[in-house]
Amino acid sequence: MRCAIVGSGLAALATYATLRHGGVPPEQIVVLGTHEDPTEVWRTRAASIRQARMRSESEGHLAAASFPGLAVREALRRGSPAPLLRTAVNRYHPSVHDFLAHAESVRRRTGWDRSLRASRVECVRAVDGGFTIDGEGTFPHVLLATGHAGLARPEGFPGAVHAYEPHEYAPKVAVVGAGMAAATEWLNALDAGAEVVSIRRREPLRRPLNVPRPFFSKRGLAAYHASTPELRAATLRELSNASYPPGEAWDEPLRHAEAEGRFRVEASPNGAASSNGVQVIAATGFRRGFRNDPLLADLVEAHGLATHDRWIVLDPDSTVPGLTDASRTLSLAGVAGQWAFPAADTIAGAKYAARAFRRRVCGTH
Repeated sequence: MRCAIVGSGLAALATYATLRHGGVPPEQIVVLGTHEDPTEVWRTRAASIRQARMRSESEGHLAAASFPGLAVREALRRGSPAPLLRTAVNRYHPSVHDFLAHAESVRRRTGWDRSLRASRVECVRAVDGGFTIDGEGTFPHVLLATGHAGLARPEGFPGAVHAYEPHEYAPKVAVVGAGMAAATEWLNALDAGAEVVSIRRREPLRRPLNVPRPFFSKRGLAAYHASTPELRAATLRELSNASYPPGEAWDEPLRHAEAEGRFRVEASPNGAASSNGVQVIAATGFRRGFRNDPLLADLVEAHGLATHDRWIVLDPDSTVPGLTDASRTLSLAGVAGQWAFPAADTIAGAKYAARAFRRRVCGTH
């Protein structure tokens, strides 16, 4: 077996599609993961917050080639130039329905199911010429795309439902958090007729994308890679702060509800979330850092990998230094790959790691 992908989510599918586009046959790739459908985890979370549109833009697709993007695909399907006009001014955001249909098409077209093996990987070890996975192998090239390390649940709210878990809305709702999921939940609960309290310690940032656009560019990445470890970690901590997009689609419903007395902001619960009848929704994202991922924590300990704060230190191509050489590759994709690409927890970030991994597997530049 030529290479292995550990994980079976969106980053794994993006990597698989990229390898297949590079000419690697399904028989030379094994995908080890717990979900047959690579969209299952993401789809459940998106459905839980009633997400209708992607935060990403036309380029946020899973196909290996950059063109055509999702805006072109929609324009052709609808026979309308409107998606192309919106993407020209960075205003195009595909629907979740279209994105999921696209993901299913990529899954079928690439032969994903032929390479998938149901498995929960617990141990990766470096050996001569590659890596063993749970004692099996040797795999010369391995990419770890294990996803988030679980939902973050705030202390002091024992009965809270997480925003990314299926739920309905009570007449009175308190939403803990201030990011994209929280903002979506404010509007969802208001639309359901609820009174809403937003519990947050600071005002959220307003960003169109998860991270500022320069970090998606070669120049921005070069500056990021040239920074000191301390500055790089500080940048990642700042980028992890809660944010959601600017625009009247978000602001106008909140202003209207505030005028009606149905929406307010509090810095702490102050009894609002502890009284009877108040539903608490934790829109607090995910547990952070490699230490919360058992597979990554074990890998770091077993091989003494370099780390900084909560991140595994990576080379700019998303590979693990010390375990990657002329004969073998170990890469990290998804949120674990932020040391190489700040927006690693996006489709663009998954494809950044995937393309570098393909170059290693296929020996191309």
